[in-house]
Amino acid sequence: PESDAVEDAARPAGTSHVRLAFIAGVVTVVALGGLAGWLGFRADQSRHLERQRDVFLAVGRQSAVDLTTMDYEHIDADVQRILDSATGTFYDDFQRRAPALVEGVKQVKSKSVGNVTAAALESDTPTEAQVLVAVTVTSAIAGQPDQRPQSWRMRLLVQEVGDEAKVSNVELVR
Repeated sequence: PESDAVEDAARPAGTSHVRLAFIAGVVTVVALGGLAGWLGFRADQSRHLERQRDVFLAVGRQSAVDLTTMDYEHIDADVQRILDSATGTFYDDFQRRAPALVEGVKQVKSKSVGNVTAAALESDTPTEAQVLVAVTVTSAIAGQPDQRPQSWRMRLLVQEVGDEAKVSNVELVR
């Protein structure tokens, strides 16, 4: 009988060690699962931001080329291409000035070709970026001797607009 009392007193203590080990295991698994989920979420966010930066940079590069590549024989399409990638005040300003640009390019029979030599993000947020672009521009005017290529540097503000990225501001940088 005394041995039964000792056994009964020992049984709950043994059970509590098993129960504690089980609870510790569950807590560990839940904590590791939460950590893995959080790390996966952060990795996905990081990939999304990197893709967005790549898009901003690509739009900045292409817009710099579009702004510096114009041909009097295709100037209407050139202007439309610029407007298609523009938004905000830049769109409004360029659209307002486009008729004079078209007339001037056609009048002197101008052709220019821009080539990006370097581009980088100056700053960025999840919805916009400042893109710095260096462009070499080769121009020709009918009846004039060939001009030396010129180097331009531009700062373009590229913004997310819906599911696209568009240029909302352009400034020349010295």
